Amino acid sequence: MITINLTSCLRLAAILVAPHLVSAGTDVWFKPLTQSAPVVAPNAMPELFAPWVTPAGISQWNLLSMREVEDQILSPKQSIVRVPAGTSSSMIDMIAYDDTGTFLFLPHETPFGAGVSRHNIVTRTTEVLFRGDQKGALGNWSNDYGAFDPCRFTPNGTLFLAEEWSGEGRVIEVLNPFAAPADIQIRELNSIANVAHEGINFSIKDDRVIYYIDEWSSGSIYKFVMKTKGDYTQGQTFVLSVDAFKGDAVLDYNAGVNAAQPRTGLATWVPLTNANGGLLTGIRDPFKNGPTNTPSTIAATCGGRGAADDAGGTPYGRPEDMEIVNSKTNKEVLYIAMTSENAIYSVEILNDTKARVGVVASGSTPKNVGHAPTTGVLNSPDNLAQDALGNIYVIEDAPNNSNIGGDIWFVRDVDNDGVAESLDHFMSIQADGSEATGMIFNPKVPTQFVVAVQHPDSTNLAAVPNGLGDAVWAFDIASIANEDFLKKLEKAGRK
Repeated sequence: MITINLTSCLRLAAILVAPHLVSAGTDVWFKPLTQSAPVVAPNAMPELFAPWVTPAGISQWNLLSMREVEDQILSPKQSIVRVPAGTSSSMIDMIAYDDTGTFLFLPHETPFGAGVSRHNIVTRTTEVLFRGDQKGALGNWSNDYGAFDPCRFTPNGTLFLAEEWSGEGRVIEVLNPFAAPADIQIRELNSIANVAHEGINFSIKDDRVIYYIDEWSSGSIYKFVMKTKGDYTQGQTFVLSVDAFKGDAVLDYNAGVNAAQPRTGLATWVPLTNANGGLLTGIRDPFKNGPTNTPSTIAATCGGRGAADDAGGTPYGRPEDMEIVNSKTNKEVLYIAMTSENAIYSVEILNDTKARVGVVASGSTPKNVGHAPTTGVLNSPDNLAQDALGNIYVIEDAPNNSNIGGDIWFVRDVDNDGVAESLDHFMSIQADGSEATGMIFNPKVPTQFVVAVQHPDSTNLAAVPNGLGDAVWAFDIASIANEDFLKKLEKAGRK
């Protein structure tokens, strides 16, 4: 394990980061990798001690693993979500930091019995705040949840969790995320459309607005505008429709008439409800609970997808995670990973009704420009992360194949024109069967971030007895980032 550079770490520890107040775009600050990592056997030394290949000098250390938590269930008492689902038994996903950098909130993307764990970084203890009763495995979702993917703190200090490919496309709000587990209070938000949730985030320009997506092969981009600031229970729902798109919103993004249709350029936010959240004539109920893994043409499907199709919402290929930054024109921009399209899109918010859609990076974007080339390729971009300067990092969905691990890429857009000059090969995972997910920077120490190892082979105890399982690892870049990059981080923190 590489020694942590405590001097650099302490120099930045007191900085209060404001990651959304700056424009994205610095030069690459590390020496890019030249290949993706070969995977290793379950519980082999790399998985146990350094599961990522990184540029030389980056520190990495383990914060928690399923094995560690479950081995310490009595002293101190700890807990973590595990359901009987093989490698999907825990599925730590989109991690959220609290503002102090003390706690990590870990949603579990399990097929049933999903919940959220809270990890105290200082005491190194983990406990489940709430979880479903696992009856969703039998089709009863009244007290169960499936596939919690996004996990976001709200401006109100509450926590959003939402269902992706299992459950009923619901958003669940934890009203008191720092309370003892026995006192945790939750509610279902019936004001946000039921879709296959992953990317969900709050506007940085308008504190009444929440943006989110539907992760489907004809998935759309949505926004919710609160009737009253801070009240997530009432407001109006919209879907984004590219003005020049004349295809069929019901079909997959690349099917039939859609294949040749433009899905970039000027776009309009089309209402799915009235200002109070009431239904509109000709638009299906966007808040209907239902399965997320069926097309909108099936009556049981969750409501948001059908409502978007009725309104002509433009379809995209599995939009997944979302980050929001300022553009050089001081407009907020949504960055969205489109997994099936192997691309990262941008949605620049022009005003309340109009936006402009573009492509930031794709599989054809040059790699490691100005550095040694890489044999790695962009493969199914899934999650996104943002550092204190607004730089975007792209995390791949899964390993490129059974022998090569998935990668994390740095989006180099120095001129902030919304088109990457280069994708720089940042990290690559070695744990067999796993994907990286939940990358997020520490709000108190801008040189540090965490990433989860999700669904490695070692999570399946039937196949790998005493497996390490899903885990969260921390990283520090202070010892390798150049002085110019560190100074910019400090300046961002003082804003």
